Amino acid sequence: MNRKSTGERLRHYRYTWIGARLIEAPKPALRALQRRLLDEVLGRVPVHENAHGFVPGRSVHTFAAPHAGRAVVVRIDLAAFFPSISVQRVYGLFRAMGYPEPVAHTLTALCTTSTPFAVARSPVLRAPHLPQGAPTSPALANLCTFRLDRRLHGLARSFGARYTRYADDLAFSGSFAPAGLLDAARRVIADEGFRVNAAKTRVRGRGDRQHLAGLVVNESPAAARAEYDRLRAILHGAAHTGLHAANRTGHPDFAAHLRGRIEWVGAGRPARAAKLRELYRAAVATDL
Repeated sequence: MNRKSTGERLRHYRYTWIGARLIEAPKPALRALQRRLLDEVLGRVPVHENAHGFVPGRSVHTFAAPHAGRAVVVRIDLAAFFPSISVQRVYGLFRAMGYPEPVAHTLTALCTTSTPFAVARSPVLRAPHLPQGAPTSPALANLCTFRLDRRLHGLARSFGARYTRYADDLAFSGSFAPAGLLDAARRVIADEGFRVNAAKTRVRGRGDRQHLAGLVVNESPAAARAEYDRLRAILHGAAHTGLHAANRTGHPDFAAHLRGRIEWVGAGRPARAAKLRELYRAAVATDL
């Protein structure tokens, strides 16, 4: 019904395209059920040690940290990550968790969707899949990629490399011939039912800026200097004019937005963080 419906009232999700990425946000009743399933079932199942996205106690910093100061850093992006996880794979996961067939079918139906014909731009979206935007999808994606993580971890060890994954970002690092590792990784990824986004695959040596999930890892994971300079300039202006005047983008909670950016840019850089917090306090005082 959801795939064929033309009216908004009959659909279980609301759809927003952000570039080439479709956000499928469940409506309140379904979202509440998915949130309960996440809290009471999925969130209690352990994921692979190399999975860092959407895992309590792990973050982009724990994802990037193993690759700091390494001779070669390889980043591989998986194309259409959530839609590539099929309904069969989700059903198989619930069966492997011990649920009988009727229960596994029901849980699978609650967590997957088929995008309406009028919305979908690719065949992969028309088939039942994990919706990007549902609270259960990140946890299910991590659990459904357990074997992928295990195989890529073993592959990395055979090359004397390290491996971590943050959602659809895969990272390898060490001292190895990148061409051989890339070829082997692509075969494993294809065998597990995923596709590599070649346009976002990167190989970087020590002389390059080694980027992972927005962090530079040449020495230790940190936001790029240019990002720090931009934020410092915003805070410097706000210290003279106040936060309200500096909010040129009309952010609904500009103060919270700035605090979040300060924590992001200052992570792992105490001197940076102290300077940014000092400017923020001056901006708040100007408003007062």
